[in-house]
Amino acid sequence: MPNPARHRRRRRTVHRLAHNDPVNDLAPLLSPEGRALLDEVRDTDPAHELAVATRLRREHPAELVSAALGQARLRQRAAAKFGAEDARRMFFTPNGVEQSTRASVAAYRAERMKGLGVTSVADLCCGIGGDAIALARAGIRVLAVDRDPLTAAAARANADALGLTALIEVREADVTEVDTDGYDAVFVDPARRGGRGRIFDPEAYSPPLSWAVAAALKAPRAALKIAPGVPHEAVPAEAEAEWISDGGDVKEAVLWFGTGAPGAVRATLLPGPRTLSGRGLPDPAVRPVGRYLYEPDGAVIRAHLVAEVAEEIGGGLVDETIAYITADVPHPTPYATAYEITDQLPFNVKKLKALLREREVGVLTVKKRGSAVEPEELRRKVKPQGPNSATVFLTRVAGAPTMLVGRPVR
Repeated sequence: MPNPARHRRRRRTVHRLAHNDPVNDLAPLLSPEGRALLDEVRDTDPAHELAVATRLRREHPAELVSAALGQARLRQRAAAKFGAEDARRMFFTPNGVEQSTRASVAAYRAERMKGLGVTSVADLCCGIGGDAIALARAGIRVLAVDRDPLTAAAARANADALGLTALIEVREADVTEVDTDGYDAVFVDPARRGGRGRIFDPEAYSPPLSWAVAAALKAPRAALKIAPGVPHEAVPAEAEAEWISDGGDVKEAVLWFGTGAPGAVRATLLPGPRTLSGRGLPDPAVRPVGRYLYEPDGAVIRAHLVAEVAEEIGGGLVDETIAYITADVPHPTPYATAYEITDQLPFNVKKLKALLREREVGVLTVKKRGSAVEPEELRRKVKPQGPNSATVFLTRVAGAPTMLVGRPVR
């Protein structure tokens, strides 16, 4: 007769396998058995994980198998940030994958530090070591500090896995107690997530932004990584503020100290890099919609540099509160995506549906700025069909809800 208790235990085991995070100790995975197991489960399909685990547990401890499979999942997730080649050799924690800097952004920052003459950096709140790795690869000596034992262990393991131990010293410590004298620069990446998700108040960061600024002001040079949504009024007068996007996605804001440009504002777009510097221009004038519409990169918008782009392309705003620029002639710019506008309609779903049917539009991209309508909701209502494509902008033009229809300028 079946044993109900045994079946309940089996169900609990399967549930733990499906949701298990890596063990709180990387040492077993760093052993020869652990490393061999990591190589074996490297490309495991999550759909086959239970079968793989069952097979491997005949020869290895169950905890080690679970830890290896958990690490394999994290490596697969981390490939988007670190690249497949590095990710398959590195060690991660769930928070480390979530909060690490994208490798391309970290590399850009490291090169900028190198260009400022920096040869040594105290990386405070180093996490699993993503920024320390980029700095070391730029030839900069790094002291990487984190107070969490598992996170510090991951950073140490990553420096070893990537052959960078000669340039990276990892220290498990409270960053507020670390002496950074003797280093050319300080880099601080405060924790911006808590038990309830993202933290938006800079003083609720760990450590608080005020502490990070004080630490930066003591160093010859410094860079503080903060959330891109930071209010401009929270930027210290001594800092240069830079917003960085990668592939069109805004990734972070950085406060630079010791660059000789206090109060300066920049937007940097990767790959490139291409950097737009603020010149304190007044807001562009509002004008009628012309033949072309320009959508500034998110870093440009966050940096409040829409006026600089508008001047470059000879355009104006479609509405004083909307970051869409319009112009009569095409003007290529890396700082905005251009669209040729074919139709301008007052907000009316029926008219839009009729227009799209007439144009045989089946591939519809919906963008919005200044509209409460959700793109998916509009797409369901208009039911696009046909071989052609179009982009519709839900926005305001001189205060009036408007639909602009167009196509990207190639």
